[in-house]
Parts: sequence; C-alpha cells; structure tokens
Amino acid sequence: MKYALFLCTPVGGEEIGPEEIAGDPRFTSYVHVVRDRGIVTGGARLRPASDATTVRVRGDEVLLSDGPFVEAEEYVAGIDIIEVADLDEAIALASRHPAALGGGSVEVRPLWE
Repeated sequence: MKYALFLCTPVGGEEIGPEEIAGDPRFTSYVHVVRDRGIVTGGARLRPASDATTVRVRGDEVLLSDGPFVEAEEYVAGIDIIEVADLDEAIALASRHPAALGGGSVEVRPLWE
C-alpha cells in the first residue's frame, strides 16, 4: 500500500530548513532507516506556510490570498510518499518521524492506486 505522510509543524514553531535537517541526528537517523528499507518513494520539504499562495475560483473570478489555505495550529511542512505492507506499518513509521517527536504531527493518508 502507498501512503502519504504529511509532516506538520506547529504555527510559530521553529522553521527547519534543509541544512538544519541534514545536521540533525534525529532526521539523519530516520532517513537512513527508511532509505535502507527502500520504503520512501518520494517526497519534499516545503517552504514555510508564509510563502504559500492560495488559489480559489468563485464563478469566473480567480481569488488569490497569501499564506496557507486555512488558519490552523499546524501547517504542512513536508510530505513523504511511502510504500509499506499496511496501515499499521505506516503508523509505526510515522510515530518514529522527527516531526511527530518534535511537537508536530504526521498525518497518514492512503493514496489511490
């Protein structure tokens, strides 16, 4: 089964860029485990929610707004696409992700195949 792991960061929390992630032993350890097992098939680190532009269409009008699509306590900071046996394995993997351990959360969502 394929799942998306949405890596969520608390609003106002520390914004961690690629350089900091590469130097953080929690992330490097996690990345080595998932890459060695070959279960991450794609993903990306997203820029901060403040860099987002939200697009809505109402009738013939295209409406743009700066920032994320909803006001929330957390925002999506990255996404991993994983391929594992089942939801239990996806949840076990998400529970070891540094985003979940560092005060954020990881949403696990199955992909259509």
